Amino acid sequence: MAYDEELANRLRELLAAQRGVEEKRMFGGLAFLINGNMAVAASGRGGLMVRVPPEDTAALLERDHVEPMVMAGRETRGWVRVGDDGVRTTRQLKSWVARGVNYAKSLSGN
Repeated sequence: MAYDEELANRLRELLAAQRGVEEKRMFGGLAFLINGNMAVAASGRGGLMVRVPPEDTAALLERDHVEPMVMAGRETRGWVRVGDDGVRTTRQLKSWVARGVNYAKSLSGN
């Protein structure tokens, strides 16, 4: 499954004012990096992948439409997958993008 182009365009709009944004095809989706650190991605499996502080992962997984990010058969702390219903509105998407961007910025010290 290819990533959702509409979601990718919505992400581009929200990230347009950010410095250091780079788009990269990764994991079958389209990732958005901030200063070289992945922040969010339009997932090839649908929905949104978001990079979060590892210590926040468990609490975020209790939210509606959020599931663990699984790579190579293992849950990956510091990443969550938000289903389409969790990013339908601009408000929902903006919240997740801000979370991913803030964490990515913290990794590069910006």
